[in-house]
Amino acid sequence: MANVKRQSTLRAPAVCAGIELHGGNHTRMVMHPAPIGYGLRFVRTDVIDRNNQIIVRPDAVTGVKNCTTLANAAGVEVATIEHLMAALSAAGIDNLRIDIDGRELPALDGSSEPFLKLIEQVGVERQEAPRRYVKVIKPVEVRSGDAFARIEPCERLELDVSIEFPDAAIGFQQVEVVPDVRGFRDRLASARTFARLHEVAALQAAGLSKGGSYDNAVVVDGADVLNPGGLRFEDEFVRHKALDLLGDLYLGGPILGRVTTQKSGHGLNHDLLMALYGDPEAWVFTSMPSGDTPHDITPELQVAE
Repeated sequence: MANVKRQSTLRAPAVCAGIELHGGNHTRMVMHPAPIGYGLRFVRTDVIDRNNQIIVRPDAVTGVKNCTTLANAAGVEVATIEHLMAALSAAGIDNLRIDIDGRELPALDGSSEPFLKLIEQVGVERQEAPRRYVKVIKPVEVRSGDAFARIEPCERLELDVSIEFPDAAIGFQQVEVVPDVRGFRDRLASARTFARLHEVAALQAAGLSKGGSYDNAVVVDGADVLNPGGLRFEDEFVRHKALDLLGDLYLGGPILGRVTTQKSGHGLNHDLLMALYGDPEAWVFTSMPSGDTPHDITPELQVAE
């Protein structure tokens, strides 16, 4: 399938609300259509005493512990953005104002599927301006111990993700996927975030996972999956890691490259992005030739031309 050639936004506002995974508070989020060149911006509607707009870009990242957090120069933050960002990446959304009345996005079911369904319900509007891609022209790699993340030239975005945990319920898993809207919907979108039981108490002691439950996370204890409904996929864990990677990569906009990660997380994903953009010889801006067909014009995703 070809890459999307034009910028896109939503056809109408889309609303969702729910409990924050880490903060435990109830938040409401509204995604608004935005004009050409606007980019992706979060607006903290609960903040009225200083700049409440947070522009989505790699150098706005201020936290990578258990989720990705952005902040502006005034110190206003928005956290756990990666699941929404993954859905926006797959759907090809470039311009959007995202109003939110709290510090963290709602967890919903712990996956990207609710966000993707919202996008599909309101539809996507193609805009009369070319979409700018970052085309990788030289391999870039970052490492931390036995974990690594690498990106190399490719004519489309491809992900090759592997993880390995001592827990028998997880073990070694690997997934390769082209995360266009169809591949994302079928293989990644519904994969939920996960936690290991012995880590949950430590997370909560650190002020995290206050809103975590079996409704928005998979919990494992050794060889056992504790959720009453079990797993959505046998390899749901690595699929969610690929989902997180896609969301983290989209902080820098649409990328053309093959990304391979092993035992990576938000921190190493961010390091890769910063290493890529920090090397001017590793990438160039490009757009799609006018003859290309948008990759996601399908019956399932309404696209207005």
